[in-house]
Amino acid sequence: MKTSKGKTILIMGLALFATFFGAGNLIFPPYLGRETGSSWFLGFFGFFIMDVGLGVLAILATVFNRQGNIQGVVGKIGKIPGEIMAAIIIICIGPGLCIPRTAATTFEMGVSTLFPVINPWIFGAAFFIIVLLLTIRPTKVVDIVGNYLTPILLAVMLALIVLGIISPIGPITAASKVVPLKEGMLSGYQTMDGIGALLLTGIFTTAAYHKGFTEKQEVSRMVGMAGIIAGGLLMLVYCGLTYLGATSSGGGFEDLNQAELLLAIAYALTGKSGMVLLAVIVFLACLTTAVGLTSVAADYFHNIFDKKIKYSHLVIGICVFSFVVSNFGLTKIINISAPILGLLYPPILVLVLLTFFDDVFKNDNIARFGAYFAFLTSALELAGKYGVPVDFVNHIPFATYGCAWIVPSLVGCALGACLKKKAIES
Repeated sequence: MKTSKGKTILIMGLALFATFFGAGNLIFPPYLGRETGSSWFLGFFGFFIMDVGLGVLAILATVFNRQGNIQGVVGKIGKIPGEIMAAIIIICIGPGLCIPRTAATTFEMGVSTLFPVINPWIFGAAFFIIVLLLTIRPTKVVDIVGNYLTPILLAVMLALIVLGIISPIGPITAASKVVPLKEGMLSGYQTMDGIGALLLTGIFTTAAYHKGFTEKQEVSRMVGMAGIIAGGLLMLVYCGLTYLGATSSGGGFEDLNQAELLLAIAYALTGKSGMVLLAVIVFLACLTTAVGLTSVAADYFHNIFDKKIKYSHLVIGICVFSFVVSNFGLTKIINISAPILGLLYPPILVLVLLTFFDDVFKNDNIARFGAYFAFLTSALELAGKYGVPVDFVNHIPFATYGCAWIVPSLVGCALGACLKKKAIES
C-alpha cells in the first residue's frame, strides 16, 4: 500500500536531519559560539554555509543531475578519479572517521560522566550491537530513525536550547578570539555533512521506492524536499547551540575543549540533571547518525562489489571496524579528520555548485579543472601547515577566511572552458 506522499517526505526529512545531526553537530557550534563571542551569528553563518548550505545543495545536485546519483557530481573530474573521490568520501563518513566518532562522542560526553566505571571497549561493543540491530534491514532504517528516534532527539535538544535562551549562562563578550566567518566555515568542514550528503540520498531514494513511489522525477523531488526540511531543522538547532556557546564566552570556560564545553554548558544550565539530559541528547544524536551512515556505507560497498557481498555482512564488517577505531578517542579522531576534510571540501563544493549549471555550460572540463585547481590550492595550504615553504598561498584573495581556493578554482574553470568537451549525457 502506497504511503501518503506528504507523510513520507516528512519522515524522510526527519530521518535525514537525524542522520546529519551527529557528533560534530553537537560539539562544534557551542565551541564556535564561545570563540566568536558577540560575533557568534557571523560565525554561525559561516558554519551554516559549509554545513547545512553545502549539505542541502549536495542533496539537490545528487538527485537532479543527469545520472541521478553521486557519479553525476564527482564523475566530472573523470571516471576513475571520480570513483576514487567517492570511495574516500564513503570511508570518511563511514568506518574511517564519522561512524567511530559517534561512539567516541557518546562515551566521552555521556557514559563516562555518568558511569565512570564503564570500560570504553565494553560500551563501544554495546553501542555497535545496537547499531547493527537497527541497520541490518535497510528498508526499515528511514522509518526507525524518522518515526521514533528523531522526534525524541528534537524535543530534548530544543528543551536545552530554550532553557539556555530563557536563563543564559552569562553575558556575551564583545571580543572575538578568531575571524568569525573563517572559524565558522572551518567548523562546518569538520561535521562532514557537506560531503556525506552526496551519498545519503541513496537510502532515501530506496525508501521512497519501497513506499510505492516509482516515478524517478517524483522521487527526486521528494528527496529534495526532505533535504530542505532537514536543512531548516539543522539551521534552527545550530543557531541555538552557537548562541549557548556565546553565552559561555564571558569567562570560566576558556580552557575547555569542544566536548568539555558542551558538558559544562549543560551542567551550568540544569546542574546534575543537565548531565542526564545531555547524555540522552548525545546518545540519540550519535545513534541516529551511526545507523544512517552504516546503512549508507554498506549499501555503497554492496553495489560497488556488484552485490557479491551481502549487505548484512558489510554491516557487520563496518560495525566491527568502527568499533576498533572508536577506541582511538574523540580528540585523535578529530585531529585525523581535519586535514582530510580540508582537502576534500573545496573540490567537492566546486563540483556541487557547477552541477546546477550542467545545462548551461555543457562542458565537464569547466568543473573538472575548477575542482583540480581547488584541490591543488588546498593541498598547498595543508603543506604550509607542516612547514613546507608555500607562504604565497596565504596572500591569495580570501585566504584570511580559509577560502584561498576560490580564485584558483575560477581560473581553473576559465581554462576548462577553453577546452571543449560535451558534458556526459544520461
